[in-house]
Amino acid sequence: MMLGVKTSGTAVACSHFLSPRAFPPTAVAITLRHLNPYCSYRSIKMSAEQIVEHVVLFKAKPDADPSKLTAMVNNLNSLTSLNQVVHLSSGPLIRDRSSSFSFTHLLHSRYKSKSDLTDYSAHPDHVSVVKQYVLPMVDDIMAVDWVPIEFSGPTGVPPGSAMRLTFLKLKENLGENEKSQVLSAVGGIKEKFSGIEQLTVGENFSPGRAKGFSIASIAVFKGVDELEALESQKELANGQKEKVKDFLDGVVVVDYAVLPTQSASL
Repeated sequence: MMLGVKTSGTAVACSHFLSPRAFPPTAVAITLRHLNPYCSYRSIKMSAEQIVEHVVLFKAKPDADPSKLTAMVNNLNSLTSLNQVVHLSSGPLIRDRSSSFSFTHLLHSRYKSKSDLTDYSAHPDHVSVVKQYVLPMVDDIMAVDWVPIEFSGPTGVPPGSAMRLTFLKLKENLGENEKSQVLSAVGGIKEKFSGIEQLTVGENFSPGRAKGFSIASIAVFKGVDELEALESQKELANGQKEKVKDFLDGVVVVDYAVLPTQSASL
């Protein structure tokens, strides 16, 4: 989702980079139960083909009507029907671990090319949803787009999955060697955490909407329980963080659960 919205807020270094905390799955179920199951899931194996990741983080207005927030999410999820979209899911966050922004909702989508993402952004249905349902409900937006350095597995994230999304702001004047070290450390996470079923890592190509964050990753887990299991691997997480902390000026980490298809009947 590509929005021309003025954003605010200053990122600060955050100690939550891969530093897990437990959270109650029941809270997620209660929050998601009124949303429609539009999340697409296409088990297409991508090898030589390119995938473009698109993530938008929203901060809902403190006085936003809950029913209107539900309408916002449902209408965002309805955009999965657009031809350009390979995968799309939107909903409330399980947790924003970055207190400097306090994001509340997320949209994650995938495309086969940058031009497909551009066409999606310009599509009349997308423009209508943004103007009618999104902009009146949010105070702040951050958007990040990247082409994963490597991609394997299904293009869709299965309903019921959990995701940890990490966005890194590098210190100014870092060289290519330091940037490569950061990308290598983030890309090596999957080998160290067995619960990660899919990991994508890359450099943001939409700097105007990303608040200075230039490296992004998504770690996909089978479910919330598997994401919670990171709590028992704090030493490994801290070890990965130590490798890159001197290169970072800010970190945003959010956890998100993809809406189960059965939620609409609850």
